[in-house]
Amino acid sequence: MHESIQLALIAMVFYGLSDWMYKSAASEGVQSHHFMAIQSMLFTPGILLYGYVTQSFYFEKSFFCGMTNGFITFLALYNFLSSLKSGAVSVIAPIFRLSFIITTILAVFFLDERFTLLKFLALCASLCAVFLLLGGEKKTSISQKALIQVIIATVLMGVASFIYKVGTLWGGTPATIITGQVSIFFPLALGFAFYKDRGFRPIPVAWKYGASASIFTLIALILLLSGLKIGEVSTLVPISQMGFIVTALMGYFLLKEPFTIRKYLGLACAFSALIFLSIS
Repeated sequence: MHESIQLALIAMVFYGLSDWMYKSAASEGVQSHHFMAIQSMLFTPGILLYGYVTQSFYFEKSFFCGMTNGFITFLALYNFLSSLKSGAVSVIAPIFRLSFIITTILAVFFLDERFTLLKFLALCASLCAVFLLLGGEKKTSISQKALIQVIIATVLMGVASFIYKVGTLWGGTPATIITGQVSIFFPLALGFAFYKDRGFRPIPVAWKYGASASIFTLIALILLLSGLKIGEVSTLVPISQMGFIVTALMGYFLLKEPFTIRKYLGLACAFSALIFLSIS
């Protein structure tokens, strides 16, 4: 198995753990804007420390790729969280997860990456896995406004993943690109939280989940960007975005959530997609 695939698979696990923290925080009443602000607040010193320890931060043009991503990622998450106000999460979440399709399209057209039969089968299997594992709730209503917002969020997140690859093609290290990203995302996330609350008053438990999520996301992003330096974004991003496999398994083993036929089929599709991508 190629080293970049291994890095993407490990990144997928850590993205799944981060998603679990978000799910747990939401179940305990943590507001989304608080979670986003706290995560970025603790994520920022983490990447600065990583850059210092590894001596891999360089102020170069790839830093501006990161800055661009900071702005795009904030807009994507803002639209995603806004869409949840008037749309069922069982509809919104699967749509948002499809951002890797946008990334793949951009990579094929602008970076001339290969689009093989195996990649096509993997994308189809991923689509099935997303809707089988993340859908299925009884409430499936969604307003036109929420639909527009989640589509915008999905496209923006797909573009952000593509820009990561551009940054690595420009010679950027994970420390350089991610530091550029937090230089924009952190003040926007914190400023938005202050604007929403006319202050900053998260409940105490938000810090625990935000801290955990910041560590998991930082590790995942470093691994993904390390993989993107040597591998194709149209392969690695779809793999890393299937962290819902991890959350589904954790729900079963830790919370004893029932495993329906729908979930079994979803996991089968997800693992099929991973196999197709690994050998594509």
